[in-house]
Amino acid sequence: MQKFLPLLGPVSSVIGAQWGDEGKGKMVDILAEEYDVIARACGGANAGHTIVVNGEKHVFHLMPSGCLHEGKQIILGSGLVIHLPTLLEEIETLRGYGIDVSDRLHISSEAHIVFDYHQEVDGALEEERQKKTGEGIGTTKRGIGPAYTDKAARTGIRMEHLSSDITSILSSQAEFVQRAYGVTIDLDKEIRHIQAAQKTVGHMVTNTVELLHAYRASGKSILIEGAQATLLDIDHGTYPFVTSSSTTLAGALQGLGLPPNCVTSCIGVAKAYCTRVGSGHFATEEEGEVAERLRSRGGEYGSTTGRPRRTGWLNIDDLKFGTALNGHTHWNITKLDVLDEEEVIPVMTNNHMTEIKGWKQSTAGITDWNALPENARKYIEIIEKETGVPVSMIGTGQGREEMILR
Repeated sequence: MQKFLPLLGPVSSVIGAQWGDEGKGKMVDILAEEYDVIARACGGANAGHTIVVNGEKHVFHLMPSGCLHEGKQIILGSGLVIHLPTLLEEIETLRGYGIDVSDRLHISSEAHIVFDYHQEVDGALEEERQKKTGEGIGTTKRGIGPAYTDKAARTGIRMEHLSSDITSILSSQAEFVQRAYGVTIDLDKEIRHIQAAQKTVGHMVTNTVELLHAYRASGKSILIEGAQATLLDIDHGTYPFVTSSSTTLAGALQGLGLPPNCVTSCIGVAKAYCTRVGSGHFATEEEGEVAERLRSRGGEYGSTTGRPRRTGWLNIDDLKFGTALNGHTHWNITKLDVLDEEEVIPVMTNNHMTEIKGWKQSTAGITDWNALPENARKYIEIIEKETGVPVSMIGTGQGREEMILR
């Protein structure tokens, strides 16, 4: 029986509302059961989606979270930058779980390729920032920024070039990269990666814009999976401590080639508290014992880097900002159970911190709204009142089944 599709409509989107790591992967994984097509639009292997199925944790960086569902069509859109060895590794990992995506993964011919030398350039740039300012931007050093730089400079290499001989193009790039960044390109290695990818995913490269519109025309439902999150948006985030792509719903639509008027719902995903990886503004950040308590209870370590996340309290002003940008129609508030032991819970709203009384009871695994402690329900209702958006899904644990649907 379908629970979500009648509520959300045929073209739904899942967008992170904070600085990432909100639990979008779990939401997409749950929704994917009911949607025909799961489409990822932007970003690269700096994203990390963690899904727990039957107690087993799965982490993916490029493949959409819905890839675990057999029979679902999977799109990697033109807004992505794709590191080919990572993509091949994830396809092989899925095979190890008995999941074959070879006939249902469709990769945009317009998506750009991240080469290993982009990662080295990324590291060199971060090192230079550290020298100049004493503080980097907190890049994952996955080559995302340099790949998008090449894209904007119109010198990038796209997936459509996978079957071409790009030796001369890479040779030209090698000269420039060596001169500009002091980084040497291993041409033989990069070409081996291209050749390996051609054998495995060459037949998957296609015009995904045309494909998505054909799916829509035939009545198939589409789930749009955002990467990173709103406050990391290259235009609207906490610049310069942001990612290199557009992480809003508008950015996702651009990255897929879908029109704005096709979207029937937009789920904003936010933790019941807040975390951030890397440097940059964080108005509600905690330090010391409180920060470590949230980090420990929430398992707040990066799925891509393993770095400890900075932790703090919910900023409702940020949620309002995200709603204004994305047009959220529903909230998915995750990790409510992490706050179970708090006596009082600070929250920022209208630029002021206020304290909300905690519930001091376990909410772990609860799936019924009425079974939540009264103060936990009040906490959720404050978010609804302040943002004007209903909280329709509430996460109470890592598993697929640990979700309240209202």
